[in-house]
Amino acid sequence: MRKHKAIRFLMVATVLFTQVTFLTMIVNAHYETNAAIIIAALVIILTIVFGYRYLDLHHEDYAYEKISVVIWVPIGAVLCYLLNVPGGLGSILAMGIVGTLASFLPSLNKKSNYLKQLPASIYCGAFVGMSSAETSPSLGFALAAGTLAGLFFMMSKNLFLGVGGKLGTMAFAGVITATLMYALLV
Repeated sequence: MRKHKAIRFLMVATVLFTQVTFLTMIVNAHYETNAAIIIAALVIILTIVFGYRYLDLHHEDYAYEKISVVIWVPIGAVLCYLLNVPGGLGSILAMGIVGTLASFLPSLNKKSNYLKQLPASIYCGAFVGMSSAETSPSLGFALAAGTLAGLFFMMSKNLFLGVGGKLGTMAFAGVITATLMYALLV
């Protein structure tokens, strides 16, 4: 029970850190041009913190996504990366192709519960693969970021229910974590 609570706390803290990091990057990029952005970012950060604290966004039981479903996150990341960077299609078109193909997987066997779970995993990975060549310098980096996003996806099964942007947030957390690890190791 303590292990599950620690994992839940780690996931909520990771998502909060990811969102605050993203907002900080936005403020840093626009600091000199518009002071209203700073105020808006602070209001958003406070809303996020109070939302996590006071809204019921989580199930009480502890469940994790199955590895057989999570394995598709790095696969989606690699497919989207290959279409995006080496394929030269660009991030939006690459994401659209991978996401559209993933959405048809449940149609292959309408009785399969497994196939119904795959589009979300592949979409999460495709968000990772949308990274620019500057952010994601190699196929290995995309695979590592996709694997990290898959771990976040696996641990967040019963968290953030009804909150939009969960897949993108998990992908962003995977890319940020991979970037930090890459910076520390290189």
